[in-house]
Amino acid sequence: MKVLKFGGSSVADADRIKTVVSIVLDIAKTERIAVVFSAMKGVTDMLLTMADKAEKGDASYREDFAALTDKQKTAVDGLIADEKEKEEVFSVLSGLLDELKDILHGVELVKECSKRSKDLIASFGERLNCNLISAYIKSLGYAAEYVDAREIIRTDASHGEAVVDFETTYGLIEKRLSGDNIYIVTGFIGSTEEGVTTTLGRNGSDYSAAIVGAGVGASEVEIWTDVDGVLSADPRIVKDAFVLEEVSFAEAMELSFFGAKVIHPYTMIPAVEKNIPIVIKNTMNPSYPGTRIVKDAKRHKWPITGIASIPGVSLINIEGSGMMGTPGIAARVFSALAESKINIIMISQASSEHSICIVCRSSEARKAISALEKTLEYEKRARLVSRFDCINDLEIVAIVGENMRGTPGIAGRLFDAVGKAGINVHAIAQGSSELNLSFVVDEKEGQKTIKTVHDAFFKA
Repeated sequence: MKVLKFGGSSVADADRIKTVVSIVLDIAKTERIAVVFSAMKGVTDMLLTMADKAEKGDASYREDFAALTDKQKTAVDGLIADEKEKEEVFSVLSGLLDELKDILHGVELVKECSKRSKDLIASFGERLNCNLISAYIKSLGYAAEYVDAREIIRTDASHGEAVVDFETTYGLIEKRLSGDNIYIVTGFIGSTEEGVTTTLGRNGSDYSAAIVGAGVGASEVEIWTDVDGVLSADPRIVKDAFVLEEVSFAEAMELSFFGAKVIHPYTMIPAVEKNIPIVIKNTMNPSYPGTRIVKDAKRHKWPITGIASIPGVSLINIEGSGMMGTPGIAARVFSALAESKINIIMISQASSEHSICIVCRSSEARKAISALEKTLEYEKRARLVSRFDCINDLEIVAIVGENMRGTPGIAGRLFDAVGKAGINVHAIAQGSSELNLSFVVDEKEGQKTIKTVHDAFFKA
């Protein structure tokens, strides 16, 4: 079996759905398939906005609800030709919409919307869309079967970003998707053992597809999106960025973490575990081969594979002569930040141990400083730590690639190009795996840096 996944932009309206279904049916001629769909573009945001408005007692959520109903009706009109079939399809969708309306009204009455309720409300985007698409495929004379992922993806109760119980989930998937129908599966959602609806996090449909792929032992998982594949850099910044033919799981994980939005970082977890290739394809350019993400990618001629970045970060420097040779300082720094739920994106420390610098999102910088001031109060009074400095408006730029391992001169080539371009580097970090070399620059220099680095490694 092959598993396909289509995102919201690929199924934004009736015309886009027709294009996607033609791709699905073409593949179904030769393969058993399961297809994971996101909600229509913008619908999840619409649902969460309605939830927020209802919680505040803002009755304008009803206007949004009417707009959602109209959107569904327009899609049905554009897809289903037979009037009787059209009535039957809209009757199913109306049932879901009535359920949603009742939930929103309940939220409005109690002026409270828990994470559990938000997960349930958010689930309607995928449920509406997958019911519609499966009905459309049936109307064309094909055996399509709607599958609510809450039947097959078992999670804990961490609402908003639930943790999957893989062992139970894989068993449920294998049993449920054992036939020859075209299975239309809702992305993004799952349920607890008690049947409570959960979500896998925003953009979690990629993750859903990989989970389904692992559960059925798929030959590959195809992620259909609006770009031709994984690119060497952001094409909005680097005009001559190009599609990479193959990347390794490790490279894809690094690139996705550092802002490459083609694939969700969690997607690689089930694929790596089961060694299932992931293929990134373009819905608008289906004949293009795209990018294959595999365990061992073919060697290419470039010294690096790609460049990615994270803008909007801050660098916090913890400095003090008393830190040198004093055990436990780093542990207290990281414990303080962990307790305040600060995500550390990058760490750098010189061998002198005179300072530790960490990089976090700028939105968390003030909270991070407060946590450090509180936790390291004793160390400051004892003069072990002298000060905390914070630099805002920064960007992390990372070069990634398996070819970097054991190759002399990569860092020299990188910083020679950056230095000649007059770009100041605030901090540098590289792990012993040599798969990623990250450095921090002023955010205003971010785009210039990415262009400079791309030229240095791909134009030589």
